[in-house]
Amino acid sequence: MNRDGGETVDSEAEAPAIFEVRAISKVFGGIVALDEANLRLEAGEVHALIGENGAGKSTLINIATGVYPPDGGQVILDEVPLELGGPRSAAERGIAVVHQERNLVGAFSVAENLFLGNQPRSGGLVNYRGMFSEARPWLQEVGLNVDPSTEARQLSPGQAQLLEIARALSARCRVLFLDEPTSSISETDSEHLFAILRELRDRGTAIVFVSHKLEEVYGLCDRVTVLRDGRNVITGRRLADISRADIVRAMVGRESQAPAVAAGRQSEAGAARLKLEGLATEYGHADVNLTVHAGEVVGLYGLVGAGRTELARSLVGLGRITGGTFSIDGKPARIRNPYDALRKYSLGYVSEDRKGEGLILSHSISRNVGITIWDRVGGSLGRVSERVVRPAVMRQAESLRLKMSGLSQAVSRLSGGNQQKVSLAKWLAAETEILLLDEPTVGVDVGAKAEVHGLVRGLADQGKAILLISSDLREIVQLADRVIVMGNFRILGEIQNTGDYTSVSKAIMERITGAPSVNPTSLYPAIVRTAISHG
Repeated sequence: MNRDGGETVDSEAEAPAIFEVRAISKVFGGIVALDEANLRLEAGEVHALIGENGAGKSTLINIATGVYPPDGGQVILDEVPLELGGPRSAAERGIAVVHQERNLVGAFSVAENLFLGNQPRSGGLVNYRGMFSEARPWLQEVGLNVDPSTEARQLSPGQAQLLEIARALSARCRVLFLDEPTSSISETDSEHLFAILRELRDRGTAIVFVSHKLEEVYGLCDRVTVLRDGRNVITGRRLADISRADIVRAMVGRESQAPAVAAGRQSEAGAARLKLEGLATEYGHADVNLTVHAGEVVGLYGLVGAGRTELARSLVGLGRITGGTFSIDGKPARIRNPYDALRKYSLGYVSEDRKGEGLILSHSISRNVGITIWDRVGGSLGRVSERVVRPAVMRQAESLRLKMSGLSQAVSRLSGGNQQKVSLAKWLAAETEILLLDEPTVGVDVGAKAEVHGLVRGLADQGKAILLISSDLREIVQLADRVIVMGNFRILGEIQNTGDYTSVSKAIMERITGAPSVNPTSLYPAIVRTAISHG
């Protein structure tokens, strides 16, 4: 790769391309989303497509799958240019996509979602018996062991992901795009997904894999294309020939920031701000004891289903506390809803469900971020002046390097990672004293992730009390002063973070498994073990 960030390509002789997007350009409202971007796929490869939030990855996928028409350039299949009239025309040509946000109809059955728009019919009516029968082989193909008549809303996130893969396979796709497929599924489900993708690759399917997790990229993919500001900076390089540092430099246009390490901090934790004693909730928590002091980050770690998110929701009034004591600054806390939490106790909550709970997608960035400070800046009659709100909003937008056309831009028009930044920014603007962060960097690129980590550590250094929920074990070790391990809605133990990833991760896994002799890397998915072995 050129040290100045210029475009690089493989020098090896190329196999024939099964699919290309060539010199694609796209402009939205005067904002250039893609500027002559290129992607070239060969049959039987997994090709990583990466870049910062807003780099143009989703736009490129939407053009390749017929959602948007390009303003310039060509979409080419088997060396023949295509004129795609929409997603259906792309699907008919064997081009399929599984989006980061699930695209299932919850009230429909698994089989109905599998064949949506293409249900088998008899005499003009849907043949449900035939549909359920036809669904079973495709579900078995991806290892989804559920009854085809099950409603889709009853599926776990991992099962929903597999159903979308099965739908793509049932359309007999030759080109498959996956946009952040592991952002909301467990490590076990991820490893199952990777095994399926390897099988598809070996059968000749061309797969595009979008992820911010470089350990996944290196463990799964063959080649990589990197976009920055809508343009190629790396095109089709073999991953074996490029370092992680060069990929990160290509993504962000600079050297990446070194991650903060909690163990290196000099400041001391202060008084207890949030304290739980023998807490029980309607979700099933029992005898939960946990304290977060001023000036510290406490990590809450556990496997999927451990009860971490449900605990946070209970603390802000989204679930009922049924027993024990919940106190803030030494006094009993009575919180009915997140508004109570913010106004009475200066307690903020960044939900992992940014679209369902964290944001109002149809509203502007300014309204979404400013909503937490309206009471503070409102006039005598409760009227809120945009002129007063905008400086506070802009400070947070700049500190998080939010990629936007302006503060009036609708949040729905932002990339997923930039939406996550908005969800975080509104609580930073509120200057809360206690902050519950539930997966704060999910879907956020590596450059922004380092910046968010720096912000979290900075807030702790200012004396804020932070409870961090994360499924990223490295993030927990980088940020937390102490780690609370949860399993089955119980506290399994507490670990003082030394900053040494190997020893801390081993101690965490011992709490989860109850087996001190277990080597923690044996519990990780094979793809993570591969990444660890490569540093």
